[in-house]
Amino acid sequence: MAEEQRLQLSEQRTFTYRLCAGIVAIVAKVLFRPTVVGAGNIPLTGPVLIAPIHRSNVDFALTLFISKRKVFFMAKDSLFRVPILGPLITHLGAFPVKRGAADRESMTLSEEVLRQGHALVLFPEGTRKEGRAVAPLHDGAMFVAARTGATIVPVGIGGSDRAMPKGAKLPRFARIRIVVGAPIQPPSSQGRVARSALAAKSEELRAALEAVYLESLND
Repeated sequence: MAEEQRLQLSEQRTFTYRLCAGIVAIVAKVLFRPTVVGAGNIPLTGPVLIAPIHRSNVDFALTLFISKRKVFFMAKDSLFRVPILGPLITHLGAFPVKRGAADRESMTLSEEVLRQGHALVLFPEGTRKEGRAVAPLHDGAMFVAARTGATIVPVGIGGSDRAMPKGAKLPRFARIRIVVGAPIQPPSSQGRVARSALAAKSEELRAALEAVYLESLND
């Protein structure tokens, strides 16, 4: 049976989830004093692709603050074999993807999460970037949204690069501001979505992501 068919996710906020999320929230509030603007832009039901800026390794933890929904995200499969950590991140909404796996597998798993009607965190820039500008995005995120009908929500996270710069071993004190932008609807088509439509929507997402990121940097 294919891996994507074995993927089982629950939106239930179990006691373990609430306990772990609460600990993460307390630590984040002490270290980062995060504020959130526009959280109401994230739909409370249906498939949602949450698309944050990616400037730091703490960006994943900060997604706990932006919605009342339980959000899901990919993590390297090796992490799930680590005692305590594996069950912990599973309860927090992580699901495994094989280390070094092709983008095709990652996209297939992402599609499965959205087809189940969940909220998925997916960084449209891919790896961590630097600077205020958002470079042209690959069409992967928009392709997944188009195939699943998921709403896309751009999220700017200002200050996370100061909280844990690239190469840092531990986070440090830094104020973080999170700005959630207006939802973007995926391209629609009765058949295969044209590459030009994907590119146009990806550019719309890029511009929206850059706008909310710049807004998040203005305290």
